[in-house]
Amino acid sequence: MQYSLGIVMDPIAQISVKKDTTLALLLAAQARGFKLVYFEQSDLYLSDSSAMGSGRTLEVFDDPQCWYKLGPRAAQKLSELNVLLMRVDPPFDNEYIYSTYILEAAERAGTLVVNKPQALRDCNEKIFATQFAECCPPLIVSRDMQQLRNFHRQHEDVIFKPLDGMGGSGIFRARANGENLGTILEMLTDHGNRQIMGQRYIAEIEQGDKRILIIDGEPVPYCLARIPQGGDIRGNLAAGGRGEARPLSAEDRLIAARVGPSLKEKGLLFVGLDVIGHYLTEINVTSPTCAREIDAAYGTDIGGMVMQAITDRLAQKI
Repeated sequence: MQYSLGIVMDPIAQISVKKDTTLALLLAAQARGFKLVYFEQSDLYLSDSSAMGSGRTLEVFDDPQCWYKLGPRAAQKLSELNVLLMRVDPPFDNEYIYSTYILEAAERAGTLVVNKPQALRDCNEKIFATQFAECCPPLIVSRDMQQLRNFHRQHEDVIFKPLDGMGGSGIFRARANGENLGTILEMLTDHGNRQIMGQRYIAEIEQGDKRILIIDGEPVPYCLARIPQGGDIRGNLAAGGRGEARPLSAEDRLIAARVGPSLKEKGLLFVGLDVIGHYLTEINVTSPTCAREIDAAYGTDIGGMVMQAITDRLAQKI
């Protein structure tokens, strides 16, 4: 049986072929005989109660000079697709939420949506991690300036960050002397109008911010450590960090085992955990990355692993 797979993603013309995890997923799906249909977020709509998309057939190639070919645009019911991958990068704004409502309508009509739309809405990538308190560093989520200042006074060296950022954007370190603390808090909270997160600084960031990929509740046995460069505090590759693939440590596996069952229960089939030292810092549910770097280092096929999990789910529906 040939399955059909729709991909909702940022413009494919702008991706980095060498690093893009979405391309790895598409290549794996195509290799397994999936018919691919391409959508951007603006292509999704509701017609009466039916989830629709203005889609284009898609072929992909592992070629940095020519990595995709699109067919003509055509309107179709999203329920005609066996599976839809939602791979739009944050920011997680109202437009993203509206897209999850449309995808949820397709889900009700029988399409497998990865990751589950309700879970995408429920699981903020910063706050969701706090459900696993024993895995997390000391932290605070607040927009109250005095509470945030008290947290800094208690822990002295603190990372403050927005709740809806990605790629290391908007992350600040406030050291013990409190230099620029007021400015940092005013900017991030919009003078007390926006919730932010503070986490005690974790010195092990110098050894890397590890991205651990979880597929259907189980960890890939290797991770990518994103190591800060040039005096920056951020290991994110988008912020100039250097990637180094490594086997999971025993402690990494314990964190994955603690979080994995909850991810599976919520319908979060492909997820990225961020781990610094002994601590879980974020759970990335929207469009986790780093698969291609791990594949290149260890010969894994993470895209194929995700597609196998999807095929298993589809087989259960027949």
